[in-house]
Amino acid sequence: METRQRSLVKAVIWNLMGLVMMTLVGLIATGSAAIGGTLALVNTAIGLTLYLIYERVWAGIRWGRNA
Repeated sequence: METRQRSLVKAVIWNLMGLVMMTLVGLIATGSAAIGGTLALVNTAIGLTLYLIYERVWAGIRWGRNA
């Protein structure tokens, strides 16, 4: 099991990598770094929100737990 600090650092790094990649995809698709960056921020905000909801839903499901 890992510490909360390690989990947080991993999550932040993962999100930063996603922001960079989505910015590049947006830049390639639109030709604009500003639009690409905006798309990346919106994508990250939506993804983070949906992931938190997803985790909370699964936290309430007892299926597959040993205890």
